[in-house]
Amino acid sequence: MFEGFTRTEIKTSGARIVTVHGGKGPPVLLMHGNPFSHVSWHKVAPRLAQEFTVVATDLRGYGDSEKPPGGDDHSGYSFRTMAQDQVEVMAALGFDKFYAAGHDRGARVLHRMCLDHPEKVTRAAILDIIPQHRLTISPSG
Repeated sequence: MFEGFTRTEIKTSGARIVTVHGGKGPPVLLMHGNPFSHVSWHKVAPRLAQEFTVVATDLRGYGDSEKPPGGDDHSGYSFRTMAQDQVEVMAALGFDKFYAAGHDRGARVLHRMCLDHPEKVTRAAILDIIPQHRLTISPSG
């Protein structure tokens, strides 16, 4: 699985993130959903790698990435914090701007990334979430 890809661990300001990357062309970041890991991209990544430099990560707390304490307010696992990890991973690999795709939890991380770092994400594919600005919470939960 992931033949021709390089597996590495990148230390961000908040966690050690497991990453596989390979291919050639413009960079694209792939972020998995819950309860998965980067392995969920194993069928599509090699095909994308024919035209893109593919980076697939385990989000903090998932797979083989570090699972740091969340803190009293759980901010250690906020979408903002997880997005920062991913931006730092891409910078460590030499990518200031990149395409990105996220599924489920990864899509929420990507949505936050687009809000916090619009200059980094040139195109985004947000899969299988309802846009957060459309959500309403009923009093019954």
